[in-house]
Amino acid sequence: MSETSELASGLALGTFRLNGQFLQMAEGLARPAGMTAAWWQVLGAVLREPLPVAGIARVMGMTRQGVQRIADLLVERGLAEYRPNPAHRRAKLLQPTAAGREAIAKINPGHQKFSDRLVAELGPEEARQCLEALHRLSAALDRLGSEDQGAVESVKSER
Repeated sequence: MSETSELASGLALGTFRLNGQFLQMAEGLARPAGMTAAWWQVLGAVLREPLPVAGIARVMGMTRQGVQRIADLLVERGLAEYRPNPAHRRAKLLQPTAAGREAIAKINPGHQKFSDRLVAELGPEEARQCLEALHRLSAALDRLGSEDQGAVESVKSER
């Protein structure tokens, strides 16, 4: 295996492990509030402003179908509601209900304690460096994904 393949594989495997670790932590924090990590993730995406399902999927790096399933469950359980979208008749906006905001509020103290412990473990400067590295990696993957999509579209149009 080449050095670039080993590096890319290491980045991917490290990211998968990190994702699993954060999901496990999030499940533990969300459970006492009657939530799951996925519900928390989707609801958290619309705390500041309502978004359509496709917008939530883009922000969270999830599939539109997965977000739709979770959004429907949140609405069914009274934690979120769909609102009309002035920009698009069919793509309704998801927003939390008072019960949804209360559920998130129950998670916040545990989340704060975990956050304090994690940043103390790393140190604030190293935590910032980790965050910046994750942003750079994500942006690079976005650029490569756009290039790959452009190449696929070019091949399709040649047919």
